[in-house]
Amino acid sequence: MVDYKPKIVAFACQYCAYSAADLAGSMRLEYSPHVRIIKLLCTGKVDILHLLTAFEKGADAVFVAG
Repeated sequence: MVDYKPKIVAFACQYCAYSAADLAGSMRLEYSPHVRIIKLLCTGKVDILHLLTAFEKGADAVFVAG
């Protein structure tokens, strides 16, 4: 399990969660390189099919941040 690298997909609201992640980058804070952020206009538009498709394409974890 030492070489385990999870694939994590994050659906993030453009004005809230994505802005926070961008600010963290500006402040030179680090988060896992295994997280892939998908910017959305609003997390209210996330459909269950988006989440299931991420899992079908190999994601180990998926989360929605608003």
